[in-house]
Amino acid sequence: MSRILRVAAAQSGPIQRAESRQAVVARLIEMLDRAAEKKCDLVVFTELALTTFFPRWYMTDQAEVDAWFERDMPSLATRPLFERAQKHGIAFKLGYAELTPDGHRFNTAILVGRDGKLLGKYRKVHLPGHGEFDPARSFQHLEKRYFEPGDIGFPVWRAMGGVIGMCICNDRRWPETWRMLGLQGVELVALGFNTPSVNSQKADEGPAQRAFQHRLSMQAGAYQNATWAVAVAKCGVEDGHPLMGGTMIVDPNGEIVAEAQTEDDELVMWDCDLDATRFGKETVFDFARHRRIEHYGRITSQTAATPPDK
Repeated sequence: MSRILRVAAAQSGPIQRAESRQAVVARLIEMLDRAAEKKCDLVVFTELALTTFFPRWYMTDQAEVDAWFERDMPSLATRPLFERAQKHGIAFKLGYAELTPDGHRFNTAILVGRDGKLLGKYRKVHLPGHGEFDPARSFQHLEKRYFEPGDIGFPVWRAMGGVIGMCICNDRRWPETWRMLGLQGVELVALGFNTPSVNSQKADEGPAQRAFQHRLSMQAGAYQNATWAVAVAKCGVEDGHPLMGGTMIVDPNGEIVAEAQTEDDELVMWDCDLDATRFGKETVFDFARHRRIEHYGRITSQTAATPPDK
């Protein structure tokens, strides 16, 4: 049986604050339809794919905050996306803001199978930014205010003939994310991101350096764990705030094989041969032969860096 998975990275252009869920879902369905025409198996949508990147806005009214969250999935607004994907027989990954029945709020991604049923869920672990209004920043990044750190770790799933994992945005910068997935034999990592084009705390860190850091993280993570990696941006200017592009598909050797050319809604596609992960997993990154866990205790026993006294 073939282990080639035709993947579409469905980049979203800007979503303005006033844009409705229904309008956004219509855009996602349009990209899904185009992916179906190309006989794709999996469509990867971005982080917080249903709304603008609302953590840039400082809000004190909890009702206003909760308006950005989904209480059910599929929700009334997203059900047409699920139904269209089921009709096409295409799996998809979708990022959104999740409000649980018991009142917890997460930056979440779900993996939905070809039959329209939920295969898996991931909640963002590495939340960037800050929790209170910061006047020293050129703009706010309040993920720590609106979300809790994910509480279900880094699961993977057997799906579509392979082992699939997910992470979200800032997670890609942390090697622990990739290694936790790699230790479960992951063969394709799907992630979405909403990354500002400039650093709110360092004005001279502009789009070029941000893009370099993004590529570095993606390529290193894919190579060091011998996995395909699909990173999907929400990008362009949202209500005056630019988000960088950088949608890409990276192969298990760490090479970028496909990359977006715009900052609009755009499909980036590639035939990902999951068997191409085997060489790296059986040689340089054969964990069973080469890892030395007796020396890795600091990774889980401490958080902050502690340089020696002398």
